[in-house]
Amino acid sequence: MARSEPRVVVVGAGIGGLVSALLLAHQGVAVTLVESASGPGGKMHRLRVDGADVDAGPTVLTMRWVFEEILAAVGATLADLPALTRLDVLARHAWRGHAQTLDLYADAARSVEAVGDFAGAAEARRFEAFCREVRTVYRTLETPYLRSARPDFFGMVRSLGPSGLGTLSGLGPFATLWQTLGRHFRDPRLRQLFARYATYCGASPWQAPATLELVAQVEMDGVWTVDGGMHALARRMADLAAARGAVLRWHSPVQRILLDGGRACGVQLASGETLAADAVLFNGDPQALVQGLLGDAVRRAVPAVPAAQRSLSAVTWAVHAPTSGFELAHHNVFFDDDYASEFDDIFRHRRLPRQGTVYVCAQDRGQGAGPDRGAAERLLCLVNAPADGDHRSFDDVEVDPCEFRSLGLMRACGLRIGATHRQVRRTTPQDFARRFPATGGALYGQATHGWMTLFRRPGAASAVPGLFLAGGGVHPGPGVPMAALSGQRAASALMAHLASTRRWHPVATSGGTSTPSATTVATP
Repeated sequence: MARSEPRVVVVGAGIGGLVSALLLAHQGVAVTLVESASGPGGKMHRLRVDGADVDAGPTVLTMRWVFEEILAAVGATLADLPALTRLDVLARHAWRGHAQTLDLYADAARSVEAVGDFAGAAEARRFEAFCREVRTVYRTLETPYLRSARPDFFGMVRSLGPSGLGTLSGLGPFATLWQTLGRHFRDPRLRQLFARYATYCGASPWQAPATLELVAQVEMDGVWTVDGGMHALARRMADLAAARGAVLRWHSPVQRILLDGGRACGVQLASGETLAADAVLFNGDPQALVQGLLGDAVRRAVPAVPAAQRSLSAVTWAVHAPTSGFELAHHNVFFDDDYASEFDDIFRHRRLPRQGTVYVCAQDRGQGAGPDRGAAERLLCLVNAPADGDHRSFDDVEVDPCEFRSLGLMRACGLRIGATHRQVRRTTPQDFARRFPATGGALYGQATHGWMTLFRRPGAASAVPGLFLAGGGVHPGPGVPMAALSGQRAASALMAHLASTRRWHPVATSGGTSTPSATTVATP
C-alpha cells in the first residue's frame, strides 16, 4: 500500500527550521528535524557564565504579529509561548564626552519629548517628521516585500503602484541610509543613533539602502523580552512541533543531502544513517550548500556570495558581574566619536574597529527594578567585527586591545563592570565561524549593501527540486521575526511542492495531535 503521509527532513533547528517543522507537522507531514547541536535555537543560544545563563545571540522579540500568525495557523496563541513583556524604554544611548543620555520609548510622545530635551525643539520636530516617514515606508513595503514569497524588482514595482513608488522615490533614488538621515537631522548624534539600524541587517550605514530606516518603525511597534530568555522561545517552539508529531533529533549532523534523479530525496547523517524523504528543508547558511558542506550534488542550489559581501560579525563578551556608575536599561548603546571609521575599519580594512560602538544588553533589567546594588547581573556586550573567522584567527593580540578600548568607552560614559576572568566568556568571529559553518562568522547572511541586495537573497525554493531553504540567510532577511517568516514561506512552498508531485492533501486539526512519535529523540 502506498504511503499516505509524505516525509520531510528539516536540517537545522534555528527559528526558521522550527517554524517550518511546526507548520508542516501540523498539516500531517511526517517531519524529522535533525540538528548537530544539543538542542534547538541556532543563533538563539546561551552561554553559562559563572553559574548564570546569558543569552548570547538575539536578546529581544519584535514584530510580534509574525508569531501570532504562525501560532494561529497551528491552533495555538501567544499564551503557549513563554511570557512576553513589552519594554517601556526601547534603548538608552550614550556618547563619549557627553554627560547627557537619550532614551527612546515605546510611547512615541515620550520619545519626541526626550529628543527635544536632548537636542532642542527643532530637532524634535524633525524627529516627528522622520517617524511619519518611516511609518509610511514600513506600510508601503510590508506586503510587497516582507509578506512576499520572494520579490523581484519588477514584480515589486508593479505591486507598489504609483503611491508606493512615490514614497520610495521620496527617499532619493539609490540613497543610502546615512544620506537620508542627513536630510532629517542636524544633530550628528541623532544621525549616528538612527544609522545604527543598518547594523541590524549586518550592514554599513554608508552602503545600506535608505529603506532600512523602517527598522525604527519595527521598534516603535513594540520590543518584548521573553521570560527565560530567547533560548526559552526556541525550546517552546520545538515542544510545539514535537506535540504535533515532529521527531526532533539532537547531536545529528548531516553529512550530505541525497538526490535521486536530480531531486532531493533525503539526507545521510555523519553517523552513516540515511533518512529518506520526499523533500528536504535546509535551515542553515545557504553558502554551506555552495561550499559543498552538504555534498557536491547540491552546490548549485543557490548562487555563490563572495566573502567580501558578507555581513557583520561581532566580538561579544557574555558577563555575569556587578556594574556601577551608569544606570543601565535593557538595551544600551555607547557611541564613540568617529562613527565612519568603525565601518571603514570593518568593511575596507577588515580589522576590528578602533572606535567601535558598544552594545550592552542588561538582561536582568526591564520593566521592574534591576538587580540589587553590588549584585552580579547578566550582560551581553557586543562590538561589530569583520566576518573573516574562516580564514584568519582573532587571537588575544588583536582582540585584547579591542576589549580594552570598549571598556574605556563604557567607562568614559560612566559604566564600570567589575568582572573577573571567570565572570566573562568572549566570542570572536572565529568562534562564530566554527558554530555556523560557511559564514566566516557573519551573523546576518549577505550584507544589505545597495538597493538590489534586497532581491538577491535566495527564496524558499532552491534550484534543486525538492530542496527548500529557511533562515536569516534567505528572504526576507536576518533577525528572529524575519527568520520565522522565512520558515513560514518555506513550509508553504514545500507543501505546494508535495501537492504538485503527489496525490496528497493535508488535513489538519486545530491544535494538532499528540502521539507517541511526537517525543523528542536525543541521539547519542
